[in-house]
Parts: sequence; structure tokens; C-alpha cells
Amino acid sequence: MREQQVRHDVTVVGGGLAGVCAAIAAARLGRTVALINNRPVLGGNSSSEIRVWVVGATAHGRSHHARETGIMGELFVENQYRNPEGNPYYWDAVVLDAVRAEPNISLYLNTDVRDVVASGPPEARRVESVTGWTMGSELLTTFTGPVFLDCTGDGLVGHLAGAEYRIGRESRAEYDEPWAPEVADDVTLGSTLLFYSKDAGEPVRFVAPDFTKDIGATSIPSRRIIRAEDNGCAYWWIEFGGELDTVHDNEAIRDELWAVVYGIWDHIKNSGQYPGAANLTLEWVGAVPGKREYRRFLGDYVLTQHDVLGQTEFDDRVAFGGWSIDLHPPGGMYAQEEGAKQRYADGVYHIPYRILYSKNVTNLLVAGRNVSASHVAFGTTRVQATTAVMGEAAGTAAALSVAGGVPPRSVDVGELQRTLLRQDASIVGLPLVDAADLAGAATVTASGSLESLEVEDGSARWPLEADAGLVLPVDPALPALELLADAEHDTSLTVDLYDPGPGQNYVPRTLVSTASVPVPAGSKQWLRFDLDWAPSTPRNAFVLVKAEPSVALYVADRPTPGVLSFTRRPLRPQDERPQPLREWTNRELLRRTFCFRAGATAAFGPGAVVDGYLRPYAGPHTWVSSGLPAWLQLTWSSPVTVGRVELIGDDDVDEDLINLHRHRTPFPVPPPLVRDYRFEALVDGGSWTEVASATANRRRRRVHELAAPVTCTALRVVVTATNGAPAAHLVAVRAYAP
Repeated sequence: MREQQVRHDVTVVGGGLAGVCAAIAAARLGRTVALINNRPVLGGNSSSEIRVWVVGATAHGRSHHARETGIMGELFVENQYRNPEGNPYYWDAVVLDAVRAEPNISLYLNTDVRDVVASGPPEARRVESVTGWTMGSELLTTFTGPVFLDCTGDGLVGHLAGAEYRIGRESRAEYDEPWAPEVADDVTLGSTLLFYSKDAGEPVRFVAPDFTKDIGATSIPSRRIIRAEDNGCAYWWIEFGGELDTVHDNEAIRDELWAVVYGIWDHIKNSGQYPGAANLTLEWVGAVPGKREYRRFLGDYVLTQHDVLGQTEFDDRVAFGGWSIDLHPPGGMYAQEEGAKQRYADGVYHIPYRILYSKNVTNLLVAGRNVSASHVAFGTTRVQATTAVMGEAAGTAAALSVAGGVPPRSVDVGELQRTLLRQDASIVGLPLVDAADLAGAATVTASGSLESLEVEDGSARWPLEADAGLVLPVDPALPALELLADAEHDTSLTVDLYDPGPGQNYVPRTLVSTASVPVPAGSKQWLRFDLDWAPSTPRNAFVLVKAEPSVALYVADRPTPGVLSFTRRPLRPQDERPQPLREWTNRELLRRTFCFRAGATAAFGPGAVVDGYLRPYAGPHTWVSSGLPAWLQLTWSSPVTVGRVELIGDDDVDEDLINLHRHRTPFPVPPPLVRDYRFEALVDGGSWTEVASATANRRRRRVHELAAPVTCTALRVVVTATNGAPAAHLVAVRAYAP
């Protein structure tokens, strides 16, 4: 046996998406990082070993302008380009490449940490080292350093270090959570094994192995959806172990899941109920259970159901989520209840920094499904894209902790937020105020901007059999709205104008005004509704068009910047009310727009690139040009010296990107993302000089270190092509001294 001791600034244990994003974040800030994973591939539950698709704040498209940015966003966009078919092995490669691109990361795969040395009293413990055994290499490695991150999911490192944690469900009285049980217990969410099938092109028989379970003798066929054409994550409900110990009973849980997976396949192949299954064969069956829940460490705050549904605006917010509170019955696949009970907030919710470190282990940060949340709130924070953005926040905090020589609890939250925003991380409603950014002192002009909101070229009719919705940016006012409509006979039409409330919301909340107009029989007539809304600050408007079956609106088969179109679908009887995020859907209207005229707007002016907001919030916060080519210019009253320029493009964070097979997105690169551009500096009293450029760009954030600093009075970015959009879209342009 060989032994070694290594030291890094930051030691991350756990190579799921939380650990990966934590490691990359710390490494990009100049820290040396050990990333330790006990499996041969990175990605945790999303890897080819387990194959759970990565979901997060978009909630499969229910929540809008909610896709994660920062490191998780980079992975989504890169995977879309490389892997639109959702091949799990290609996804492994995307994640591995992202880690190997960082020279400050030392990667230790197949290394199982099971020994932790910690010191100090229970109320102020400190991790001194962790030791891992590398399978196949017969290597024992001891890792030391000032800061450690437990991204293991199960929380073994924190447990061995003496960190305080909870397992199971709190009582309803503890946090006054309506979804908590009356009495606390040890029940958790269970684990899942998935399978993939394929068409072999000829009949394939299936001989069930001896361990196969006869699912006909269970409630599964009558309580769960089984379809021959489904595979992978369609079978997320193959869940077991919530009433056991998901760690200590892991082997028994896996055996039961295996028996049921093969039982389901036996049922599909041999019951005679699926005539289309003759040519199907199993391509892959998971061997590592995908765990949902175990330890949740206690930080200086515990996130609760009220924070999620109430969208608490924490002063120390460092990330966001948007998946529903998604809790499963303890019996899992054998339960008589539905496979999941879900409750959505009205939009994304904020995640505070105080849930990302241990309250009693002074140098331990946590990220993933083990953060400081109640069981109910954990029902939403547990999904992988949300754990990833928490990982980026925790890794950034770890880097600042090391740089400042302070424990994680003492990291300056303002500096943490500024650092995250500089890196384009997932924070909502908090603008970046960066004194080092020279662009903040510049006057911003452009070749032209989108100055009027109207869509007049619709060809498809949309009968108003249900309420319809239209979300528009209001800046500075919405005096009136026109809709293009047909009417079978004389009638009337009513619209209600709502303020959605928090800037990250896109559902009706507060009624502002109502307008009704007579509608004569006829086709393609413009109907004018006087709404008269001039809010004191830019807002989004939700225009609710009341159902009128004799009327049809028109739809254009193209997206419109800053605009969303919806139809209303009734909630199921078992759904809690109100849940507007479940009622209002754009599934049939994705990348389409109702025909309308809303008049002049200032929402897409060039000043958006220096307002500090990096994603839509009560408006688009994006410059959209009037056509291509286009330029945007920063001008200073006196010369400045620039050594680095940065550009953040629009990768359409309303588009739901999935890493595996659940759905296909039709383009390799988000169309609004700028493709070809160049930076030019105005030097020597009137000469434009190119200082940086990019072609075939497919990244949202681009940083250009200039070959030589340039002193200039103006800087402009010239966009000559996008990845499909008819105009240039820019979220931010920054300039820094050498």
C-alpha cells in the first residue's frame, strides 16, 4: 500500500454537480483545489452510472427566465451544443472537460473518503484532514488544508467531523410548516434505479432472472404509469427505502429496486399487454441507487417551506431555486398515494448563504442535498441544478475564506455576492455594483435599439376556449394594448391587467385595471384596450385575456424579446390552491407570441448593459439592437486605460435545457447569443482600433485579456452575427484597468 499527503487551499469531497461547481468556482478565483470523488465518473446522480436528468429552477418550463447561469449554465449550454440527443456518456465528458479545463484543480477519482480528523469542542470543531482510499491504485491519501466542503450528498464528512445535522421529517410545530407531519420521524425520500431500453430491430425474448419480482402481485401496475416506449427518467417513481435507512440499508434497497426493475420489464415483455414491445430489449440497468435524502446539516439558518413559497428576499442571498416542493410518499413505488406531491411558489425563490456552512464545524462548507433546510424545504433544494448553484456559491465562499484568512461564517457577504455576480452566477434581483468596472462611469449609446413592442404577422388562430395570458415589459408605461382577433358573432372581450409582484414572477398577482371592448363579427380586427398603467419603476405586466369561445386570437410562430404568451389550464382536484404557476402554461406556446401592439418601450435600451442586472427581473435588462450588424459604445469624458473587457450575452434563460433524453431543444446554440463580434477602442483622438474579437461564439460570458493595455476615450462592441436571432442581444459589457 502506498501513502501520500497533499495540501490544497480548498478540499471538496463529492464529485456530483454541487462538488464540481464548487471546485471550479474556487479554482477560477486562484485557489488550489482537491476534488475527490468515490466513483470513476463525475456528475453524481446525473452521471452515466445513475442517469437522473438535471432539473432546477425552470421546473420543466413552468418557471420563467429561470434557467441557471454561472457554471451550471455553462454546462447546460455546452451540453446542448455537444449532446442534443442526451447521451449520458457525452454528458460525462462535458462535466469532466469543465473540471480538467481548470489548472488549479487536482482530481481524485475512485477515492473514497472514510476517515476524518477533527479537533476542538463540540460547539467549535475544525476539520484537520480527510483521508481517502483510491480503489485500483492501492493508494491512501491524506488531504489537508484550511477549508473543506462536504458535497457528498449523504454528508459523511460532516458527520465524521462532528457537524450537527438532522435526518427525517421535523414536526409541524417546529417551523409551523403545513406540509410537515404532526410528529417528527425518521422518514426520508427513497432511492431509485433507472433503466434504458432500445429497439433491437427483431423480436427479442426476455427470460426473467430468478430475483425478479412479480409486480402483478403488487399495487404497482394499478397505481403507476407503465409504458413500453418509456425508459430512463420516465420511471423516476421506481423508488424504495424511505421507511428504511437509505445509507445503512443501501444494499437491501438496491436489491429491491433491481427486483422491481426486472419485474417491470418482465411485465412489459411477457404480460401480453404491450404488443409493441416484441423488439425491445434492455440496453442498460442502473446498479448504483440514486439517493434523494439523508443528512441535512444545520447552519446559522434553516430554510423552511415559508421561505420557499413566500420567496423570502434574504439579504445574504447567493443562489436561487425554482423546482416545486416535491415530496414523495414514504412507501415509494408501493404507496397508494400519488408518486409525488408538489407545491410551486409563484416564481423562483432565494437561497441564503447561512445554509451553506456548518454552525459548529468552523471550516466546513456544505452544498448539495445536505444543506441546512427542513425536510419540506429540502423537497425543492435537492434537485441537481439547484445543488449546483449552491455549490458555486459555497466554492466561491471557500476561496474568499482562504484569501481573507477567515472562517466561512466570517466571509463578507457583500464581497461574496459581488464576486458571484462578477462570475455571472445565479442570483436574482441583486444588481452588481462594481467600482472596478470602468463601464459604470461611461455614457452608453448604440446603433439602434428595439423601441416598439408589436407582433403583427401571426397566421395561426388561437380560439379563446380558455383564458390567455400575455406578459410584457412596462417601461415607462402601458397606456393601451391592441390584440388581433377574429369573432364568429358580435360579442365582447375583457382583459385584466395584473402586476406579478416580485420581479422574478410571471403570473398574475395584483389587479391593476380591467378593460372591456365590444367585438363585432369579423376577422383579423385589431381590438384596443385602454389600460393606463405607468408604474413608478419598470415592471412586467401580466395581461389576462378572459375566455370567449367565439373569439380567436392570432399567434406568430416566433419568440419576441421580453414577451411571454400563456394559456390557462385547470388544476387537478388534488392540487393545492392557489398555484398559478401550475395553471399558466406556455407549453403549446413555446417560442410563439400572440399578435399584439403595445407601442413604444425603453426596456431594451443600451443602458441595460451597465445597470448591473444579469438576468430578467421586472423587465429584460438586455440591450436588443434594431438589426444587424449593430454596435454598442461606452464613452468616457476623459481617457481611461483598459486591460480587460468582458461581454455577457443573452443565452435565453427562459429556454429549458435538459442534459439527458427528456426532451429535445431544436437548436445547438441559443439563437440570441452573439456569435461574431469585435471590441474596438477609440484612440489617438479619432482612430478605432480592434482590441479583441470572437467568431463562432457559443458561450454566454466571454472574458478578453487585451494583448496590451489601451488608453482610449471610447470602447465599442460591434456585433456582426448572432446564432439565429435577427438582432444583437447583450446583457452586460464591462471594462477593467490592467
